[in-house]
Amino acid sequence: MSQPSVIIATASYDFTIRFWEAQSASCYRAINYPAVPQRELDEGRNPQNVNKLEISPDKRHLAAACNPYIRLFDINSHHGHVRTFVAHTSNVTAVGFHADGNSMYSGSEDGTVRIWDLRAPNRPEVYERNCLKAYHLDGSVTPINTVVLHPNQIELISGDQDGIIRVWDTRMNSCTIELVPEPDTAIRSLSVMRDGSMLAAANDGGTCYIWNIVRGSQLQAHNRHILKCVLSPDNKYLATASSDKTVKIWNVDSFTLDKVLTGHQRWVWDCAFSVDAKFILTASSDMTARLWSMEEGNELRVYRGHNKAIVCCALNDV
Repeated sequence: MSQPSVIIATASYDFTIRFWEAQSASCYRAINYPAVPQRELDEGRNPQNVNKLEISPDKRHLAAACNPYIRLFDINSHHGHVRTFVAHTSNVTAVGFHADGNSMYSGSEDGTVRIWDLRAPNRPEVYERNCLKAYHLDGSVTPINTVVLHPNQIELISGDQDGIIRVWDTRMNSCTIELVPEPDTAIRSLSVMRDGSMLAAANDGGTCYIWNIVRGSQLQAHNRHILKCVLSPDNKYLATASSDKTVKIWNVDSFTLDKVLTGHQRWVWDCAFSVDAKFILTASSDMTARLWSMEEGNELRVYRGHNKAIVCCALNDV
């Protein structure tokens, strides 16, 4: 199977992952029940949802954050499943790759952030690092909602249900910075600028906090939940996707509103920029993913085929 130059993948509550042809908006491949190994389905386990998708830097693999597994799929083969990573004990909410493609990181509602060495497929547990396990007084654990990797490839940044952002030095396996913008308001999404100069954090109160090496600021971006925030690869824009059915594009120099992307009919769960920041892909509960022009702010393509909410998307056009 030849590899397309642009890879678009979505996952839905209909228990499928779909791959889309960018120009025609047609689905050319679907993976059914991707979150659970076939053996467990045969034994009667109910299907599970995929929470997050990430495409590997070499465009060979797609990682799916599930409950409680991370499932790795071959993008270029209809045989699909490559392997399942088992160690998290609850919903996996974040997954991503290091730039060299040799390692993968993840975060979970079990309160841990982990690193996996992909060069050791038979013993990934040897390379895990429990960066975080924060216990409450009643013995419960703070769920991790989002994790991003700093461009230095050394620091992981996590955001949790208690509203705490932690920066972890993976060499020392310790927390070096802790930020609490709004206590007890869950951090839903994090994004780091490509040059490492800015961090954006979106919370359930509709506020997006921004820190850079000079100053910090706050942006009341939406009146409802912000479900995703992403800084553009060209370091010019911040996108915020919300339960108010819109995606807002902000100029990071002044944090003024540049444009509002309207068209989705329900919550917008996820968004991803193209590498040149000329396009943005969005995923919504209205069962569609949409491709937008950043210059005009208009809808270019609508990807239809899922029969339930689309909760995450991935785009790689390098």
